[in-house]
Amino acid sequence: MRLFVALALPDAVAMSLSLIQAGVPGARWSTRDQLHLTLRFIGEADGRDAGAIDDALAAIAAPAFRLELKGVGEFGGKTPRALWAGVAPSETLLHLQRKIETALQRIGLEAEPRKFTPHVTLARLKGAPRGRVMDYLVDHALYASAPFEVGAFILFSSHLAPGGSLYRAERGYALKA
Repeated sequence: MRLFVALALPDAVAMSLSLIQAGVPGARWSTRDQLHLTLRFIGEADGRDAGAIDDALAAIAAPAFRLELKGVGEFGGKTPRALWAGVAPSETLLHLQRKIETALQRIGLEAEPRKFTPHVTLARLKGAPRGRVMDYLVDHALYASAPFEVGAFILFSSHLAPGGSLYRAERGYALKA
């Protein structure tokens, strides 16, 4: 099974994102069930590995915190392949992500090669005109969600389907209040 660790988004935040999911030809917009903030992609894991991952994540102690989504961006440069909503600077979020990364490396997972860039993927792009993508970024540059409480992180499984990935929460891990 394919696994990743993420933060779920409250319905009000997901609704605010849905209001800016339009206006780019070639965009496959994320559904409500696909909106999350990935903290660590793990990849394929068998049952034994999944058990070790669960144990490692369950041992993490970190405080609950407030978070706010802020701004939009794209991955891909001259050939944009994704649109995303960014995150207002949060040292507590970065601290949690580092704890997760360290816990997973301790049980033998390879280090994540990419620098952590906290974001929520809004759309995957295929053949989207670069000019329209740039217009979208300008139009929504001031996007900001209401601040929200983060009281847990979640281990998700991902299953590929014709309409995109289907995500299922496998287990939640509470943060300290």
